[in-house]
Amino acid sequence: MLNLIWAAFFLIAAVAGLLRFLGGDTAIFQQLVQATFDSAKLSVEIALGLIGILALWSGLFRIAELSGLIQKIGQWLSPVFERLMPEVPKGHPAQGAVTMNLAANMLGLDNAATPLGLKAMQELQSLNPSRDTASNAQILFLVLNTSSVTLLPITIFMYRAQLGAADPTVVFLPILLATIASTMVGLIAVMLIQKIRLDAVLLAFFGGFFLLVGSFIYWLTVLPADQLSQHSQVLANGLLLAVIAGFIGIGLYRKVAVYEEFVVGAKEGFETAVRLIPYLVAMLVAIAVFRASGALDFVGRGISRLCEAVGLDTAFVDALPVALMKPFSGSGARAMMLDVMNTHGVDSFVAKLAAVMQGSTETTFYVLTVYFGVVGITRIRYALWCGLLCDVVGLSTAVLVSYWFFG
Repeated sequence: MLNLIWAAFFLIAAVAGLLRFLGGDTAIFQQLVQATFDSAKLSVEIALGLIGILALWSGLFRIAELSGLIQKIGQWLSPVFERLMPEVPKGHPAQGAVTMNLAANMLGLDNAATPLGLKAMQELQSLNPSRDTASNAQILFLVLNTSSVTLLPITIFMYRAQLGAADPTVVFLPILLATIASTMVGLIAVMLIQKIRLDAVLLAFFGGFFLLVGSFIYWLTVLPADQLSQHSQVLANGLLLAVIAGFIGIGLYRKVAVYEEFVVGAKEGFETAVRLIPYLVAMLVAIAVFRASGALDFVGRGISRLCEAVGLDTAFVDALPVALMKPFSGSGARAMMLDVMNTHGVDSFVAKLAAVMQGSTETTFYVLTVYFGVVGITRIRYALWCGLLCDVVGLSTAVLVSYWFFG
């Protein structure tokens, strides 16, 4: 399936480019070729940028593994993992790695979440009987990443503050509602496909999760608006520093040679980053050509005209570029969001909607490329469709809650 989708990006772009050329756009072929060069260069830059981060967290994770901390985390959550990922043995390092990645995602710690997620995927791959085909556990893990529950969208707060928003954090609750909807739908879809039964343990876990999220929301919403972004940032970075210090401290307590083992883990992180380059080049070049051809803009215009034809409110249309770009490119969607904010004003309805869209879900094609690419999986089964379902639900919910809060 991934072969067909990848090829479709190029073939659709070629047809769209030819139509634009016949329509008088003589520069389109040069633009398409330039897009391939630029995105190939960007792919390598992304991989190089990941080297330091992956080396750091791979080294820290090795210390945590050797000290027994990761196994302990897995044991604490084993009743849940036994039901959601039955093929993962109790106490396996994959359980701790998955937990750490999801926690980093929830706190908006992108620099920590990606290397921890890659480590989790590698641990899950060690249990995979078919080396080129995604296992059930890997698909569930990836869908949870593409839906990406984010409790602290700090980056979006910062962009809004820099552009002079009256209340940079006003989008906090809408983003949280949209990302929770995305995650729950993705999780339910995978559970149905994999025939995972919802029993008392899972109900108690989900109930505890929503209680925790509700308490967190209450705590943050009672803070003055001008302090919410600051407190969120302090909390996230404080927890991150505590994790780093905790890994090293527990390692010393368990008599792990922390420096030597960190270096061994960091070397593994370096090798992982290098292995990602071919996969990033393949997917990012395809997406760049598809975008440069105008095919993505054509889809946006089609949706806009359809809404007008059926009499729907079209106030959200100017934010559609963010929604259309989000599954393909996180940086592209961010650029679209900033363009909407600059064009319409940071406190306009459409700018707030663009911010909610940006925080509602993850970059599905990028996540698939990086996470499956690092372990050499080419047969992704239903992972893409579940990931795109999360995107559709998250982005649709973003529109609905934005009308509710700001319309």
